[in-house]
Amino acid sequence: MSKITPVLMAGGSGTRLWPVSRRSFPKQFAQLIGDQTLFQASARRLSGADFAAPVVMTNADFRFIVAEQLDQIGIPPAAIVIEPLGRNTAPAILAAALMAAAEDPERLLLVAPSDHVIPDAAAFARAVEAGTGPARQGRIVTFGITPTRPETGYGYLELAGEGEGPQPLARFVEKPDTEAAAQMLAQGNFLWNAGIFLFSARTMIEAFRAHAPDYLEPVQTAIDGAHTDLGFLRLARAPWEGLADQSIDYAVMEKAGNLAVVRFSDHWSDLGGWDAVWREELSGGGHADGVVADDRSTAIGCENVLLRSDSEDLQVVGIGLKDMMVVATSDAVLVAGMDKAQEVRQAVTALKKKGRKQAESFPRDHRPWGWFETLALADRFQVKRIVVKPGAALSLQSHVHRSEHWIVVSGTARVTVDDAVTLVTENQSIYVPLGAVHRMENPGKVPMVLIEVQTGSYLGEDDIIRYEDVYARDRSG
Repeated sequence: MSKITPVLMAGGSGTRLWPVSRRSFPKQFAQLIGDQTLFQASARRLSGADFAAPVVMTNADFRFIVAEQLDQIGIPPAAIVIEPLGRNTAPAILAAALMAAAEDPERLLLVAPSDHVIPDAAAFARAVEAGTGPARQGRIVTFGITPTRPETGYGYLELAGEGEGPQPLARFVEKPDTEAAAQMLAQGNFLWNAGIFLFSARTMIEAFRAHAPDYLEPVQTAIDGAHTDLGFLRLARAPWEGLADQSIDYAVMEKAGNLAVVRFSDHWSDLGGWDAVWREELSGGGHADGVVADDRSTAIGCENVLLRSDSEDLQVVGIGLKDMMVVATSDAVLVAGMDKAQEVRQAVTALKKKGRKQAESFPRDHRPWGWFETLALADRFQVKRIVVKPGAALSLQSHVHRSEHWIVVSGTARVTVDDAVTLVTENQSIYVPLGAVHRMENPGKVPMVLIEVQTGSYLGEDDIIRYEDVYARDRSG
């Protein structure tokens, strides 16, 4: 019997975990809990004897992050599929089903978000096994979490049957208010909607044909027009642009009559807010008075608080706080009541209106060749720290408005400036005049670190004329 193919959804932005999660580097790729990222933990959970290599649905901005994080844990993907535009989960899931059906229409796919916490992988595997029978019989199986509190941040599934095995679904319930959530918790036949689905490729395609047929032709056309780009599969943009922006729940699940629900009663969290991170840390024990504080934070006389700093140079100190969360990065600090966790996304909206880069971007910018961060920025100059991975190279490029001075701090750089190629080692520097065609490479076995000083009338990242790029990018980076 064929293995189940995991389909990891890895394109979301996670604004409720701002300022650690932002559009440029969202929560699934951050190390929020434990010693690996949520994406890596999800990939590990959906690996092993019963699972085939995963398919990852993501976007162009995250493709190298996905590849690097999978490589770090030794899980080669079957495909990393790049969606041309964000159109929610419906077209992405249909694309995965259509691609699988081209090889085997009966192949089972397990669609899962890549930002959930499920510590007991064996228990989850047993739940998946319980759903394989109905899935092979033409059911769409969804997984519901036994609720532990009257949560208003999740949607719910109402069961139509009773017992321990897969049950028919009566209906989906939108995120309730506190009173309705308490009633559903007491009633006992409502589960949290985890957004995890198991089905055969054929079953999902038939569901779209019955309930959302307008997706079929353009998604298939996007697949037919896809091309391979450095090992990634880029879906064609033109047919994707006209697709409706809908979740799989709205497009198909709420209309389908062949759904079955598998109850999962072990620990689960979608880390949908900082209150969820706080509860997750508390579940590990050892936190007196409900205080969760990392090594860069200090709590004095506090109760039920989360104190977190993601910057080595920034210490967070809370005195006499109660039911509060304080989360700091190098460029932003969030201070909010614990009961306002679901409203953190309002901070992103407010900062966008003010034109603040902290709404979506970090000081540290991840690129396929490594990363850089701005150390100082003022009128007509900018200072950056740049780290280039072994064997990596920036694009061959020039600038219209700025010149650059590079000082190597560690490692060795191979620098091209017009027709000259120079090896620059520690404590050496090189000047790149305005307009010069240049490239920086790391020919060594260790990361190369340098300081870049830019001077000029315009210092934006879009001041790049790119001539050659091993990463086939069409934008700055």
